[in-house]
Amino acid sequence: MDFGLQRDSVTIQNLKSKIQNRLCLCVFALLFFALLGVVLVVLYRDGDQQDAGYHYLFARWSWSEPGYLLGVWARPLFTLVYSFPAQLGYPAAKLFTLTLCLFTAWQTFRLANQLGLERAQLAVPLLFLQPAFFLVFTQTLTEPLFALLFVIAHRLHLTGRTAAGMLLASLLVLVRPEGFFLAALWCAWVLLDRRDRDSPWRRVRWIPLLAAGAFIWWLAALLATGDPLWIAHNWPPDWQTANQVSGHGPIWWYFLLLPLIVGPLMVPQFIIGLNFLARSRQFLTGVSAFVTLFALHSVLYARGWFAAAGYPRYLVCVSPAIAIITLAGWNRIAALKRSGPVSVLLILSLAVCVLYVDGYKFTRDARAVDDTVAWFRGHQRPVSRLIYSQAYMCIRLDCGPGDKPFLSSDRKINLERIQESPAQTLIFWDAEVGPKWYGLRAADFESLGFTTLRSQPYRLEGWFFRPDWRYHGGPRRQETWLFYRERTTPVRFTGTGK
Repeated sequence: MDFGLQRDSVTIQNLKSKIQNRLCLCVFALLFFALLGVVLVVLYRDGDQQDAGYHYLFARWSWSEPGYLLGVWARPLFTLVYSFPAQLGYPAAKLFTLTLCLFTAWQTFRLANQLGLERAQLAVPLLFLQPAFFLVFTQTLTEPLFALLFVIAHRLHLTGRTAAGMLLASLLVLVRPEGFFLAALWCAWVLLDRRDRDSPWRRVRWIPLLAAGAFIWWLAALLATGDPLWIAHNWPPDWQTANQVSGHGPIWWYFLLLPLIVGPLMVPQFIIGLNFLARSRQFLTGVSAFVTLFALHSVLYARGWFAAAGYPRYLVCVSPAIAIITLAGWNRIAALKRSGPVSVLLILSLAVCVLYVDGYKFTRDARAVDDTVAWFRGHQRPVSRLIYSQAYMCIRLDCGPGDKPFLSSDRKINLERIQESPAQTLIFWDAEVGPKWYGLRAADFESLGFTTLRSQPYRLEGWFFRPDWRYHGGPRRQETWLFYRERTTPVRFTGTGK
């Protein structure tokens, strides 16, 4: 008997068994987070910020207002991709984000296998259990789509399909502004890639591929508008280097946010993984992508540039790289026989994520909005124009983002524009976002001659976490109003978004 062949056969069989076990655990994790995502969509009907609702509105009405497909703030590729599920409604668009995130997790698992990492199946929970990722994986924000394109392009680059990876990476700028900086980083990856036998000078000829997405955007805008500088002219007025419209903070702000970016129980694993990969010169592409965005947003928020608000969700753009780095650290700790029970850490991390999402007070406003909409349906009046303070109000009444007059932070101009509103104008306002964003309160509408249809205060608490304090997780004190300008001429509200 050939014992050598027998040992080889056993080794191959063990390897197949190991791969099958990894795959089964990965599929189980994906199914678990898919079910959990559906629950989150049902419980939290809106996002934690206004951005999610407005991105949905731009996507939903882009078929009748194609200009939304070119918008600098709306982002062309995001609006195009989401324009299809958005036709089915807000919950469908949120479930579409969930689907994208499941694909991102699958690609992250495959990337871990591609890198030869042990426990590759853990890449799935290590992705979803990043609190910032968990917060947005059922919302209509741009970061999840960016993360999916990033991890696929990354895998293409690492497998030697450099041109395909560059083309896909060029599309990142059509989803989020960070795409410009990652394209510059990608250029360095290509020029410094030791696997490529061509000299760096010969590789330079492929660099224009990284500008393909931006060129497509510019060409589409030129053909649609005839203005070669349309993108610059459409630039959001608060995306400047001098206004600090979203505030600013210390340069170490994102170090403080690290527990929300990688997970409070995963910070040690992440730091160990980052140090190990950097010192051993492994996965330097993923490490450099994280460091680039981490440093970029630290500087932007410290200077208050381009409306950078210091949100941890900005790092969701490279969340697959964060999951791989954390997994590398986990494996290093496990190799030293010092890791705790895997299930306990994952369960505790899940509890942290659930409490993080449930504690967000703004997500609860959807309940007040739904209640107010239900009242209005029972006391229906003809509406020619809807003016609202929250995007979800527009979503529930199925209007378009262009139905209301443009409102800014200038209170005086806002009052003048609202005063010009036609008969049958309905104003749907709240006690926080309205005064904070537009400087307008309930008394202002009454002074303009609007009739108060309804005023309702609310005390909104989390589904699972109900501490009686003013901080994260505490009760949300909110109030909504409906104001109406009485009908003088019959005008039909079309809801076309025009």
